[in-house]
Amino acid sequence: MSDWLALAGKTVLVAGVANKKSVAWHVGRALEGVGARVLYSVRSEKRRTELVRLLPGARVLVCDVEDEAQIAALAAALERDDVRLDGLVHSIAFAEYSGGPRPFHATPKGDMLRAFDVSCFSLVALANALAGRFAERASVVAISISTTRMAAENYGCMAPVKAALDSSVVFLAKSFSALGEVRFNSVAAGLLKTSASAGIPGYLESWLYAEAATLRKRALRTEEVADLVLYLLSPRSSGINAQSVVVDAGMGVNYFDRDLVRRAVRVEDGR
Repeated sequence: MSDWLALAGKTVLVAGVANKKSVAWHVGRALEGVGARVLYSVRSEKRRTELVRLLPGARVLVCDVEDEAQIAALAAALERDDVRLDGLVHSIAFAEYSGGPRPFHATPKGDMLRAFDVSCFSLVALANALAGRFAERASVVAISISTTRMAAENYGCMAPVKAALDSSVVFLAKSFSALGEVRFNSVAAGLLKTSASAGIPGYLESWLYAEAATLRKRALRTEEVADLVLYLLSPRSSGINAQSVVVDAGMGVNYFDRDLVRRAVRVEDGR
């Protein structure tokens, strides 16, 4: 089979694998499938043990991005082994939902700042720490959401945080352009069935609505998100930089689908 993506032999660090349902897991497996060398980073030794059990022989590094010392240690480990990164995938996010749904204006300051630190600033911190490890035309891809302009009440502060992530991608692309040709993009994914999303209050109902709103009436699959990530990592996408690329199976254009509107009206009328 031809290597159309030209990723065979490339080295990519995939940050944020949680389990087999996560976007990062699917990205890593897809990269391995096209012959890339994949390094993984996870946030705890427990996660590392779990991932090594699933992927015997994989190199898994521990890096809790809330700890600046661990980010520095990750960069030092790669430098020590003279690893050159052709790609970095940032699939890291965290939000506190244990208190249940609350109005956005009631978001505790500590919760929002932590969500920003883990889900957004960690990309800036990793890019800065790994700047000397990137190959000349490396590609950095962050996992975002399909829209930050839809005020989903149950999503809490994460949409504003993801908006900051999308903006950070643009500013990183600009600042790194002074150093070379490292590209930064984000994948704006529609609703997915992942373990992380399961912790969001009312997520199942949102996911079912999102599936009904897709043009094909089938939910977006995590593998489809991974496919887009691989394309953005590939030299085939060399002209794409500082962009947020939406993958949502057409959901974002279909909120006024006739059947959806009729269902909503029937519910409103009590019929």
